[in-house]
Amino acid sequence: MLIALLLVLGTAIVVYAAALTRAALTQHAVPKIEALVLGAVVSFFDALGIGSFASTTVWLRFRQLVPDRLIPPTMLVGLTPPAMVQSVIYLILLGVMVDPVLLVGSAIATLFGGLVGAPLVARARVWIVQLVVAIALLLAATAFAMTNLHLFPGGGTATGLPAALTIVAIAASFLFGLLANFGVGNYAPMLVMLSLMGMDPRLAFPIMAAGGSLMGAGASVRHIRIAQVDLKIVLGLALGGIPAVLIAALLIKAMPLELLRWLVIVVVLYAAASLLRAALVGCRIHIAESATAADRTS
Repeated sequence: MLIALLLVLGTAIVVYAAALTRAALTQHAVPKIEALVLGAVVSFFDALGIGSFASTTVWLRFRQLVPDRLIPPTMLVGLTPPAMVQSVIYLILLGVMVDPVLLVGSAIATLFGGLVGAPLVARARVWIVQLVVAIALLLAATAFAMTNLHLFPGGGTATGLPAALTIVAIAASFLFGLLANFGVGNYAPMLVMLSLMGMDPRLAFPIMAAGGSLMGAGASVRHIRIAQVDLKIVLGLALGGIPAVLIAALLIKAMPLELLRWLVIVVVLYAAASLLRAALVGCRIHIAESATAADRTS
């Protein structure tokens, strides 16, 4: 089953690469230098367990590189290639140790969740996207804080789960894949869930990476076709992130990350507060416009 999953992942990589290449050539897009650097930095630390969605959202919003509405899909499409590299590495190193039903089931469920969520985020109102991303940032900050305070679930030593918990994990994977379209990374919630269920936390990485890669590929192709992404940013994140992931995953054994997490927490909380404020303003405007429209029709 592991070989089959690697073959499916290889197919997903080819399909994704073809879709992105076709779109880039059609629009004559070239990678933005700033996005290249950003992709390298966030993907490097993502491979070390820091995560990339929160920090990428912060920078894109701080620099106003893309509109708030396009941040989640642009980020998802751009960070999918580095995630694919991670998934291949983790599957080869740790995948053979994981229960194949849990591994494959969670990966496929995350993929379908991503496919369902892609058109939803494209039609969502801007303030709703802002609100969802703000919540995602708060969740990420909470996960970082829990890790630093040693309150993050330590997990057990299991390589698989009982049948009932396996079903729950697969169902939750579908939800995580759907939410990833709104900028909610699947790594933190998946790691917490599997650790609480008694899994060895290390074995969560091939599950998270495989699911995230398949979901990213499926959702990205739809986002590219919908044309709701900034291709210059996408190409920069992708091309900058791939070599950074290889360096982090293959050359770095261990690194003290607590101080970096605390610094990320401060920045993430600021961005979350900013997005939450913008979402509330947008919500008020929407309510006011709805009330005006109702008055006109009455």
